[in-house]
Amino acid sequence: MGEFQGKVAFITGAAHGQGRAAALAFAREGADVVAFDVAKKIEYPAYEFGTSDELKSLKAEVEAIGSRCVIAAGDVRSDEAVTAAVQAAIDAFGRIDILFNNAGICAYAEIDKMTDDEWNAMIDINLKGPMNVTRRVVPHMKAAKSGVIINNSSVMGLRGGNRLSHYTASKWGLTGLTKAWAIELAPYNIRVVSIHPTGVNTPMNDGLAAMEGMTPIEIAERSAGNLQPVPWIEPEDAANMVLFLASDKARYCTGGQYLVDAGLLSV
Repeated sequence: MGEFQGKVAFITGAAHGQGRAAALAFAREGADVVAFDVAKKIEYPAYEFGTSDELKSLKAEVEAIGSRCVIAAGDVRSDEAVTAAVQAAIDAFGRIDILFNNAGICAYAEIDKMTDDEWNAMIDINLKGPMNVTRRVVPHMKAAKSGVIINNSSVMGLRGGNRLSHYTASKWGLTGLTKAWAIELAPYNIRVVSIHPTGVNTPMNDGLAAMEGMTPIEIAERSAGNLQPVPWIEPEDAANMVLFLASDKARYCTGGQYLVDAGLLSV
């Protein structure tokens, strides 16, 4: 039996990248999975997002491992879509034990050239989105008097980023939400933490490079800072941290920020 046998993990941005890696990691440890993703191209940023086919293939992979999986397509900005996905989780499994707020976007923009739409999309997806999901999941965790919420921030949620003011603001905001929710939810035995990865080898990484007219390795070299000699980490590296923080091994970890940054913030 896996470490998370009998548990249910609700993961946003699950179709590919860090979300998919986390979904499969939880499944291997016995958890049932609710995979939520926009599953279509959105207006901003102009790179490819997860697809419905990726959601379907994730469901097949999770079930091949031996866990159950519910998939739901929707935008974290939509309270209606989020509410429906949470209800689908409760209908299928009767509980949500772990929430991984992973869905997010990133794009470069100079402050004097940034449009209102670009600012609003970044803040709404990266900050309002986790709030939307969390406020619908928390009542079920409160009823169970147990739960773990893991917010996927960024190294930019602990430092500044060049031409990333809207992204940086959204991720610092998510760090703040983590701390506030940890205080508010501690009486209900609900833990809240955030992870802070450096660059990750995901389709988003490829999309950002294409938008800049560069290769992924050129983007990594431009923003070099990892102490360890790697241009980026893999989605599985972030997923391993998520699994640890969701486990009983981290039972006294709440309100904290956990780096998966290859040493980037060590200097």
